[in-house]
Amino acid sequence: MTSFHDRLPERGDGEKAAFVASGRGTARARRGDWSRKLPKRNAVLARAFLGIGVAVMELLVAGATAATMEALYHAFAYGDSGITSPNLELCLLSTLLFVISNAMRGDYRIAEYLTLKRQDWRLFAVWSLSFLIALAFGFLTRATETSRGGVLLFFVGGYVSIFVARRLLTKVAHDATQAGGMASRRVFLVGVSENIESFAHRHKSSGCGMEIVGAIGLRENPATIDEDLTLAAAAARMLRPDDIFILAPWSETRMIESCVNAFMRVPAQIHLGPEKVLDRFANARIDKNGGISSLSLGGQPLNLVEVIAKRVFDILGASLALTMLSPLLLVVAAAIKLDSEGQVFFLQRRYGFNREPFRIFKFRSMTTMEDGRRVVQATAGDRRITRIGSFIRRYNIDELPQLLNVLKGEMSLVGPRPHALAHDQLFERKIALYARRHNVKPGITGWAQVNGLRGEIDSPEKIRARIEHDLYYIDNCSLLFDIWIIVLTVFSKKAYRNAV
Repeated sequence: MTSFHDRLPERGDGEKAAFVASGRGTARARRGDWSRKLPKRNAVLARAFLGIGVAVMELLVAGATAATMEALYHAFAYGDSGITSPNLELCLLSTLLFVISNAMRGDYRIAEYLTLKRQDWRLFAVWSLSFLIALAFGFLTRATETSRGGVLLFFVGGYVSIFVARRLLTKVAHDATQAGGMASRRVFLVGVSENIESFAHRHKSSGCGMEIVGAIGLRENPATIDEDLTLAAAAARMLRPDDIFILAPWSETRMIESCVNAFMRVPAQIHLGPEKVLDRFANARIDKNGGISSLSLGGQPLNLVEVIAKRVFDILGASLALTMLSPLLLVVAAAIKLDSEGQVFFLQRRYGFNREPFRIFKFRSMTTMEDGRRVVQATAGDRRITRIGSFIRRYNIDELPQLLNVLKGEMSLVGPRPHALAHDQLFERKIALYARRHNVKPGITGWAQVNGLRGEIDSPEKIRARIEHDLYYIDNCSLLFDIWIIVLTVFSKKAYRNAV
């Protein structure tokens, strides 16, 4: 972060304002070396050209992918390297629509490339919609002489190539921001000195791409606030920031209103800085319901479209898995019946979405069927585990009947693993935010499980680590994240650790 201690233009005694200072009621300057600041006009142009460069890059990447997929399709399907003109035109139209849509949504701003958190679903949605519009246009104009294989290859390959390109750009942008070589926004701070210091400290280590070009702390004396803000507005005009953050407790309504009135005449976006409580809510946003504006702190992790997409994916995935694994399921059922007395399936009450109880299906792997107020966890070498039970628990086969819970809508393919009711009630009393796990449907597999956090919970550290991973999934859940977790469930060695 740039220091704000250097040269401040000399002013008369009657014009001194209170700048950020460690003591209260003192006047001191803090801002960067103005002679080294990039003029705002040049900075805006640089960001605009960078955004155009990213858009052109995506055009080139998708165009090259279209030509490559078309050539590969012809090579394998027809034994030649020809490219069908209607196919290529359709693919290029789809790409052009995709880039235009992103540009209109503001997705080519530098800030969008500092993180791709929760953007993978949006990227897939825009790509799919652009592709469908291009297909519809081709149908309406009768330009439908296209090979379905080549077009479908482009749909998949184009999305993958753009997704990879964006991931690489995100890493480059993040590294450049951390090194201080790129800033998405130039920021001016004004308000209470303590809040400014806290904000600047958080920004320094966050890599959020903001460059603090100036900061002014207001004196506590109400009689001086107009004088302080006059100087602050003059400094903001000179520094030409993109954004002005008012950093004052929200209870200080008079100070906030005075700041707003002072900076309304400065050509920059005005922001009311965050209160400490917002640090707990990564997705806090302003909502409008009719004429009512409110600050939304949090709610359902997925919106309606994402909920529908996840449910469709669960139904298709569970149906396909049951069909493909039916021979294995029949063999395991027969082996359990022959290995020990008792039922093939073990049903136990668990809490699901919104803490609604349901009965989970599992292959019976133990000689007991506990489902009361006291449930003893399985431990390494537990004598209650049957011979076939040890094998199916080791490879997660005992969880496969939960595909039926997925089809019933009680579970999802991916989500936090549900615990027995007795354990749920115990952990809720001991671990903060444990109950947030019930904000989504429980899953057959989850982010904690593919990171080796499964099996016996014999220490507070183990359950805390598991909950941390579950909450990370809730805050970052998406369709692509689900697919990645399923891939890791099958192929990652961590997913098979700590089985008992």
